[in-house]
Amino acid sequence: MQPLYKLALVLIPLGILVAAIPDNKVVVEKANPQQILAEMKDGSQLVTADAIADMLVKKDPTLQLIDVRSQAEFDQFHLPGAINVPIDNLLSEENSGLFAQEVRMNVLYGNGTTAASQAWMLLRQQGYKSLYIFQGGVNYWAETILNPAQPPSTSSDDELAKYDFRKAAGGVLGGAVPVTATTNVSAPGPSVPKSGAPKKKRVAGGC
Repeated sequence: MQPLYKLALVLIPLGILVAAIPDNKVVVEKANPQQILAEMKDGSQLVTADAIADMLVKKDPTLQLIDVRSQAEFDQFHLPGAINVPIDNLLSEENSGLFAQEVRMNVLYGNGTTAASQAWMLLRQQGYKSLYIFQGGVNYWAETILNPAQPPSTSSDDELAKYDFRKAAGGVLGGAVPVTATTNVSAPGPSVPKSGAPKKKRVAGGC
């Protein structure tokens, strides 16, 4: 058997295998502890409620909210468009497609920040990227976006603008405040990463 023929027997099946891999999938290499620790100290994985609200209002297609709470908590309330992946099922094969891509920004959230941080660490250890944590979770969302506290009239322009944005966004995303056609729902200041959704009642729990 000639060398070129032998090489073809190897390369042709390999080419078919590569062609079968979806375009949005990426090769996943596990991250080492030092790398994960550096990212945690950097804090760039944290996303604020204002950033999430801004993305939801603008219907940003790159945002993917992942609720790591139980099915029961998810059914009771969840952010608009969120996907429920309980932390116990996070590493199951059926969910690998959610994380083995870098097309979307995966924002993990729970009632608070703890559960989402644990989920983030688990997924980063597996090598998945494009992962973020909703800082404060559902409880903070309810307090800041759905029921924002009105600042004193003597507050800075930035604080007043932030309140106006939260009040308007809360109305658009399910809060008690209606938004008129002339309401400006653009987040104040520079645009931030990605984000989640609202509710009228505070969710019990801190994780």
